[in-house]
Amino acid sequence: MNLPLIIRAEEHNEKRAITTTDGSFTYRDLLHTSSQIATSLLQNTEDLQEQRVAFLIPPGFEYVATQWGIWRAGGIAVPLCVSHPRPELEYVITNSGASIIIAHPNFEDILRSLAEAHNLRFILTSEMLPHNISNLPEIDITRGALILYTSGTTGKPKGVVTTHQNIQAQVTSLITAWEWTSNDCILHILPLHHIHGIINVLTCTLWAGAECHILSKFDAETVWNRICDGDLSLFMAVPTIYVKLITAWETASKERQKRMSEGCAKMRLMISGSAALPVQVLEKWQSISGHFLLERYGMTEIGMALSNPLHGERLCGYVGKPLPQVEVRLVDENGELVPTGTPGEIQVKGPGVFLEYWQNPEATAKAFQDGWFRTGDTAVVENGNYRILGRMSVDIIKTGGYKVSALEIEEVLRSHPDIQECAVVGVADLEWGERVCAALVLQGSQPLTLQAFRSWAKEQLAVYKVPTQILIVEELPRNAMGKVTKPTVVELFC
Repeated sequence: MNLPLIIRAEEHNEKRAITTTDGSFTYRDLLHTSSQIATSLLQNTEDLQEQRVAFLIPPGFEYVATQWGIWRAGGIAVPLCVSHPRPELEYVITNSGASIIIAHPNFEDILRSLAEAHNLRFILTSEMLPHNISNLPEIDITRGALILYTSGTTGKPKGVVTTHQNIQAQVTSLITAWEWTSNDCILHILPLHHIHGIINVLTCTLWAGAECHILSKFDAETVWNRICDGDLSLFMAVPTIYVKLITAWETASKERQKRMSEGCAKMRLMISGSAALPVQVLEKWQSISGHFLLERYGMTEIGMALSNPLHGERLCGYVGKPLPQVEVRLVDENGELVPTGTPGEIQVKGPGVFLEYWQNPEATAKAFQDGWFRTGDTAVVENGNYRILGRMSVDIIKTGGYKVSALEIEEVLRSHPDIQECAVVGVADLEWGERVCAALVLQGSQPLTLQAFRSWAKEQLAVYKVPTQILIVEELPRNAMGKVTKPTVVELFC
């Protein structure tokens, strides 16, 4: 059985699938190139049998063709993040047990040395692809398809394994709820190592036979230029991006502002997710674009679970109701259902829920309660709509649409020669949702500047995990048990 995504693509052969600055590519191009990549990966074997293939490719046609090629060869795709420093890339490659690394020439230096260090097969996207396509394996949809890494409350990121069947359920749920058709055209500006960019935008587009315009990186003026072209029907972003687009709109001339707003008016749907949307951002965007942004809620482990309606009233500060094929409940700390109007933990069940944490049966078992996935997020239902109240753990920080672990950052900071102790917290911020901040206790009399600290931290951590503000303190606030009181640390930055 061929994968449903591939079967559907075959129905749209001559239609444009991907448009980038390099040109436009049809579904036929995508099918052909991905079959060449699959042939190259197989190297005369019949099936990769769920071998993990890590790949680092900038957003664009090559990224999509590679992801599909891995799937068609029977492998599990492990997308790497273009902004991650070497230690984070190495962690994902070794933790996932990847046997093959595929890299764009831009990343050859860093990844070739990692492949050699771990004795892994290394492929460059610039290498010649085979002309003869080998017989590709039949892939059962219950097989693993994707491993994405998410920050856990215990520190190191965990690999979230989703099957082809999970992906199909996540995608068809959104296609139904948001009424995707093959006539849609979306601008893709989100990271492609993250569920928002991979599932909600890219895979939904290609499942629907629609067209995806991919930008290699976010730039507010470039995005506005594309919106002004007036041919887009959908747009999805995180609150931080809407803030940047509002700033660009405010500095534009009256004439350009008019064109920008007209471009937005031609779209049928604009969505915000991955972080809470501040009311003033929603209201400002509505005045600019005429769109009341649709907010939804999801996470790497479950895809999307809740959404405001496509048609009908959307409520500011709420994430709506359960999506098709998704069951949601709120429970107290004993796992008992809470009455309406009482806060509880969001738990989710459905065919879109992930298979397991990669080689971590303990964490997987802990993540479920009677077959329901425990999200660790607290919400309340009011007038039938869910309102998110926040994380149950103070150690998860949501910044610019990313979820980061304070514990993971603290572990890295403690390896700095001048840092004796530290506490990392999220501090509320209009643009980023939360800013990552660190209170530090230094050893010795050596001063530590923010600039020196940040340049050191960027060598160890993804840039969005690096604290934007530090505070040097004599000692960290602690409770009677000697545990650092994070709420008190947050107050130090306010």
